[in-house]
Amino acid sequence: MKICAVVSEYNPFHNGHLYHLNEIKKRSLCDTLICIMSGDYTQRGEIAMLNKYQRARHAILGGADMVIELPTVFATAPAEIFASGAIKLLSEIPAVETLSFGCEKGTKETFLSTAKALLTETKEFKNQLKEELKGGKSLAKAKADAIKALSIEGVDLELLDTPNSILGIEYTKAILSLNSKIDILPIERIGGGYNDTKVYNNFSSASSIRESIKFRNKKAVKHNVPSFVYKDIDYVLPEADDYIFYSLLTRKTVEMASVMDCSEGLENRIKALMKDSLSLNELIEKITTKRYTKARIKRICMSVFLNINEEFVRKCLKNDLYLKVLGISDKRMDLLSEIKNTCKLPLLTRKSDYRLLNDFQTECFDKDTEAGDIYNYITKQKNNEHIMPIVKI
Repeated sequence: MKICAVVSEYNPFHNGHLYHLNEIKKRSLCDTLICIMSGDYTQRGEIAMLNKYQRARHAILGGADMVIELPTVFATAPAEIFASGAIKLLSEIPAVETLSFGCEKGTKETFLSTAKALLTETKEFKNQLKEELKGGKSLAKAKADAIKALSIEGVDLELLDTPNSILGIEYTKAILSLNSKIDILPIERIGGGYNDTKVYNNFSSASSIRESIKFRNKKAVKHNVPSFVYKDIDYVLPEADDYIFYSLLTRKTVEMASVMDCSEGLENRIKALMKDSLSLNELIEKITTKRYTKARIKRICMSVFLNINEEFVRKCLKNDLYLKVLGISDKRMDLLSEIKNTCKLPLLTRKSDYRLLNDFQTECFDKDTEAGDIYNYITKQKNNEHIMPIVKI
């Protein structure tokens, strides 16, 4: 068995994602396609518009054979941790030979050469980075500008200017850092870009589709998602802002400072600006600067809300975790025995499997369960954390 893997959020699964999965089947030499997907919360620091089991089902109807959950501690983290957590899990499955990701530009060769060049941060680079940060730039922007200023050999500068390509570099860096045998298969995106809010006739971004849902533009949504996704869409997006705002009000400053990316006294800035803010959105707008991007602030707020601190995230990266199955095709049940027999990580498909977890794995899984319970309360759903839906194809 040869598996090609995809790291995803599918919030929601749209025509661009369907195109990507179809292209993998054309270009990859693999006979199996699995996705490792964020659960009920996303890397933007937002609550997912559809629950993880619905989105896993959509991925399988779109061509995936199995969907595994990316633990909450990684799904809500900055790009480097998001990518490292996903690759760490995938590297434990011996049959995973290829990772495919969408990108705005770039080839296998340019991603590999760029990732290799960026893995070693020299003293010269660190000094240049400090200079770039003095200008009030975000860390990601400062790193990119430092690399450009130094003209580091092997780096394709064009890959540093677009979000999906930047994430592709992080996947590649993680593969190299872990000395993983996984190969990469970049596939160029078509249609709207990652942050593009313009609506197109067929290939709009997930961001623009969510905006169309928000404003009940059903025609735009219908043109941009497969029919099996369209029929599941409720034109009221889940709203957690008040709950998040309350958690920021009640959490101590020292607790806020313990979450990932909340540095340089940012927790004090958040606490101070809350006094003159009447909503989470207003607060985020006030905190956001060139240095502190909106996505970073939203991730910090989400980590405070879910009580995920940096120390725990780092421990999760160092320890063996588990593979929680969110869905599987009825035609590929053989995957369960294949992975169970070859992978040292516990494969979670039913309640009795949770007895296989050690103390630390249980602690991480309990965080997923807690996050799921919160999602259920917010959305008034009753999703069971101990099930593995089988999707009929």
